[in-house]
Amino acid sequence: MDTRQDWITRANALSPKNDLFISGAFVPAESGDRFDTIAPRDGTVITTVARGQVEDVDRAVRSAASAFDSGVWSRSDPRHRQQVLSAFSDLILEHREELALLESLESGHPIGDALNVDVPTAARTFRWYAEALDKVYDEVAPTPRSAMATISREPLGVIGAVVPWNYPLIITSWKVAPALAAGNSVVLKPAENTNLSALRLAELAHEAGIPAGVFNVVTGLGNEAGQALGRHPLVDKITFTGSPAVGRLFQTYAGESNGKQVALELGGKSPHIVRADVQDLEACATAIAWGIFYNAGQTCHAGSRLLVHESIHDELLAAIIRVGSSLVLGDPLDPATQVSAIVSERQLERVLGYFDVARQENASFAMGGKRITPAEGLESGFFIAPTILDHVDNAGRIGQEEIFGPVLAVSTFSSDAEALALANDSEYGLAASVWTQDITLGHQLARSIRAGTVWINTFDVSDVIVPFGGFKNSGFGRDRSLHALDAYSALKTTWLHLGPDVLS
Repeated sequence: MDTRQDWITRANALSPKNDLFISGAFVPAESGDRFDTIAPRDGTVITTVARGQVEDVDRAVRSAASAFDSGVWSRSDPRHRQQVLSAFSDLILEHREELALLESLESGHPIGDALNVDVPTAARTFRWYAEALDKVYDEVAPTPRSAMATISREPLGVIGAVVPWNYPLIITSWKVAPALAAGNSVVLKPAENTNLSALRLAELAHEAGIPAGVFNVVTGLGNEAGQALGRHPLVDKITFTGSPAVGRLFQTYAGESNGKQVALELGGKSPHIVRADVQDLEACATAIAWGIFYNAGQTCHAGSRLLVHESIHDELLAAIIRVGSSLVLGDPLDPATQVSAIVSERQLERVLGYFDVARQENASFAMGGKRITPAEGLESGFFIAPTILDHVDNAGRIGQEEIFGPVLAVSTFSSDAEALALANDSEYGLAASVWTQDITLGHQLARSIRAGTVWINTFDVSDVIVPFGGFKNSGFGRDRSLHALDAYSALKTTWLHLGPDVLS
């Protein structure tokens, strides 16, 4: 089994591709400008990346539009696209260690999770959409006998995909796989912090047989490359995962340019409702701890609010602290690490700032609440101890704002009606969970919670087979499932006049 030192040695030997990927080749930004990509584990520079700007986005989009218009991919046989995407999935798995290392270095995600979860999930997503292509049928409408009308799906055109830094490979696959499967061309803009796995992914896609121009990657800053992609008149749809503020900007860009479609997933403040009759309190505590401390809490649907019945508050909180204290904090490149780094110094300072807010709001620190140095040689890395804030006012900033760090906010309730009101008292509506032995009541609560996903007696168990997205300020549109194929398609009606029924 590879050790921490093995992974560090591989990281030191890396020479990752760091230019733009346009028309099937790596090219520098026209300006020649570059920016640093930083390793969260120790704050060092991994490499410099091309700083794509308006002219580079234009080049990528025009390449994508030209490829789309040529029909080399957009009008290819679905079986051909199926074969190519399946080959792409195979290549992702063949390069599993390389992609996992790039992911871990840039995002701070534990190497064990990158290797065993992130890369296989991305590969499975591309394969799943490939396999779906010969199992999705179009429709024939119930017309009069004098006509026949078909309803068919056609690709939209050029898709601009803007993805976040917390799960780069997974979320990229959620957007790019169905978009390519449907026959579109894609311009991907990765987050500023995490570019290297996206660039390697595009190179592997080209190697698998995806034609030049069909899948392009423009690295750059959000207010430059991201805005240019959002405003480009040849982009037919923007799909974005990130903050509500930036999501609103993409709506503005669309409205001020060509009225392109926009699909947004904008984070959450997901609650656990734990009733007094929870059957397995230890299992519940384990799910809650992992749900907020996994990936250092940098998960859009992280279970960041615990709403617990007052009668079991002390017992459940003690159990969560036991689980949280047992998790191994360390170097992202250590296979034993379970909770690792915050993605950047900026995000670290943001999370630490909420601890001052917690004190102002009279929340108590049941666990954590400080910056840490988890391993030898990582004194300059970006790490925060898993933190639990008790006696949180759900109406305050700690109860309402997405902290995006390893911070659990705990509040109590005395009735189911109060629990439901607290759960829905949020601008977000991405996910939630209900813990109860009463399955009927659990279903009733699930139906009444305004969230895109509600788990009952579990948390964060999911798959590409089901849609993912939210209500309210968590955005609109859905990633994953067969519904995503429709999201990257346009419906076309073809009405054929047959004339009088000569056989009647």
